[in-house]
Amino acid sequence: MSIRNIGIPGITPPTAKECGDNDCPFHGTTRIRGKITQGVVVSKKSKNTVIIRQDYVQFIKKYQRYERRNSRLSCHLPLCLKNEINLGDLVRVGESRKLSKTKSFIVLDKVSRGAD
Repeated sequence: MSIRNIGIPGITPPTAKECGDNDCPFHGTTRIRGKITQGVVVSKKSKNTVIIRQDYVQFIKKYQRYERRNSRLSCHLPLCLKNEINLGDLVRVGESRKLSKTKSFIVLDKVSRGAD
């Protein structure tokens, strides 16, 4: 198997790693299309899955103020990136087809390291 260029600028494929994961965008057949976003990894308990948290602000018209909110996404973690991604890391994820009931995003790379 060869490493595939997924066609997204700024995303570098993992170097010299093979994975037998068919849902990996670099080594498998799954394509990335749609939304590219990022979030902080808050859970890594499930097999091949991470939960990321996205923080945003919402304007409340009645009080003319903003409030902080967050949302959580279940994302597929390819085997070739499993050792690189840890809790607290800021990761970039891309939308793909539905992989399970809750997963439709795949982790592409690590943006920055989390606080220790």
